[in-house]
Amino acid sequence: MVQKYYEGTALIINLSAEIGKLLGIVDATYLRKTEPHLRKENRIKTIQSSLAIEGNTLSIDQISAIIENKRVAGPPKDILEVQNAIRAYQDLSQFDPFEQESYLKAHELLMSGLIENAGCYRTGNVGIFKGAEAAHLAPPARNIHHLMDNLFLYLKNSEDNLVLKSCVFHYEMEFIHPFMDGNGRMGRLWQTLILMQENPIFEYLPIESEIKNSQEKYYAVLAESDKDGIATRFVEYMLEVIMKSLKELIAETRVSLTDEERVLYFRAHTNLKEFSRKDYMQMFKDISSATATRDLRHGVEKGILIRKGDNRKTTYVFST
Repeated sequence: MVQKYYEGTALIINLSAEIGKLLGIVDATYLRKTEPHLRKENRIKTIQSSLAIEGNTLSIDQISAIIENKRVAGPPKDILEVQNAIRAYQDLSQFDPFEQESYLKAHELLMSGLIENAGCYRTGNVGIFKGAEAAHLAPPARNIHHLMDNLFLYLKNSEDNLVLKSCVFHYEMEFIHPFMDGNGRMGRLWQTLILMQENPIFEYLPIESEIKNSQEKYYAVLAESDKDGIATRFVEYMLEVIMKSLKELIAETRVSLTDEERVLYFRAHTNLKEFSRKDYMQMFKDISSATATRDLRHGVEKGILIRKGDNRKTTYVFST
């Protein structure tokens, strides 16, 4: 029987539904085919944000310079962290999110030269402290293999959707704390990898930036879930982060939609079987009636739409 790691609250159900709709918009408007320069910018944001959460001091400009093989002045450890992260994120598609062997290889790549035994589970016990107070005492080292085996079984066998699985994995990995160091950045990297199986857009969506912007809340919900003994609160938080990241992507990109992309967007997000130009403009309030008419005419010419009636009584239906 697959272990259940969270409770299905109304908020989780609603956020999951909203994320599903947003991913539909991404597909309908071809946002998954982000321009190369935007992919590069978002990848840099991802790396800078994830490492900054762990105390790395390098800026977006410095990381850009490292990617371009330019010399950068900065702490050697910070530079090595960035170089490792660049390689790890470049190799994302080569990792299998459902296999522990692949997971350990990713940790080895991410932490090479930074800690001993990179790519190996810890053999000692660890705790996270705030001052003299223990914020989190991780499970004993002797339990790690069993706990990680169960977590990967959940990834492979649970009927939960991949978005939910990614959130659960992120929290449970942080709770187990399987490595001596690099747990935070590995949790965020592996969540991205799991999300990529749901939609390719996640490879270049800088979710880590949203986490960095709400870093205090990130740690607070980790602590709340620890106290509750279940991942529910963290899953709710991460779903909100994913939803916000997708909304920002769509808001930034919708202005450049072509006429065909608008028609396909409308098809994906209307319940109307037959509609008028007025109905179409209710979804695209920022376009003129002339633009709407042109969109619909081109939709007919391209075989996406079928026109019915004439003049003011004209309506449209989708051909498929």
